[in-house]
Amino acid sequence: MTVIDPETQAGWVPEADEVDDEEEMPLSLRLSIADTLTLGNATCGFMAVYFTTTGILIPHLTGDDSGMARNSAATAVILMLCAAVFDLFDGLVARKLRSSPMGAELDNLSDLISFGLAPAYFVLVYGMVARDAHERVAAAGAIVVLLAVVLRLARFSCVTVKDGTFQGMPSPFGALTVVSIVLLELPFEATLLAVLGTAWLMVSRVEYPKPRGILAVAVLCWIVSAMGMLAAWAFDAPGGQVLLQTGCALQIVMAATIPLFATARRVNTFRGNRRESREARAAQIP
Repeated sequence: MTVIDPETQAGWVPEADEVDDEEEMPLSLRLSIADTLTLGNATCGFMAVYFTTTGILIPHLTGDDSGMARNSAATAVILMLCAAVFDLFDGLVARKLRSSPMGAELDNLSDLISFGLAPAYFVLVYGMVARDAHERVAAAGAIVVLLAVVLRLARFSCVTVKDGTFQGMPSPFGALTVVSIVLLELPFEATLLAVLGTAWLMVSRVEYPKPRGILAVAVLCWIVSAMGMLAAWAFDAPGGQVLLQTGCALQIVMAATIPLFATARRVNTFRGNRRESREARAAQIP
């Protein structure tokens, strides 16, 4: 309702109408389907920390287990893989359907839990339960992993890159690479160096393709295959240990190979630009 001021003859809207408009604003902040998938990502990350604590760390501290429990370690990593599936689909759904204004913030916070805290905590617990590990050094490595993910997510929110690429190793891929390095049971020094190298790749400027179309299907198939390998290892199936080592090795090889291809492509592009510049200058000379 509009009321006319008799002195100014100007109209004004009562405060009640303004309050009604303010009450309608939260409607735009309702969770979308993509946001629900993002929250599933965060839940999986938290449960990965839970299983790492209750199934690996506590039994080790109480003397019930002398090493990493297979079932709990496999469950924690499978939960991180499930988080990666949620992270893959929430982006696809957000592009197809409406996403809320909270979507980007929810995605970053969930990624920090599932692909920052969970793998860093996994490295920390590894340093406490593995026989040849050094707890304090492993703790420092875990901090580096966590900070790398924090910096990567913060940069992702501030820096604009060309469409279809990520700058630096995506945090889900980095998290799965970190846990693969730990599960491969290499000597402690080699494990730590590989973990630190993965953390560096996450904050590097190496370009990684975004999982869209056929690449998204390939990523999903790889995640499902990794879950199967982990399940076979957890239940001590015939050849389960070999399957686990093969899957972990492939993950590490992919993590090391993609930067090499990206670097080679950048070098070839640079050389091609220099060659075109020389040809252009030569064509201008009479």
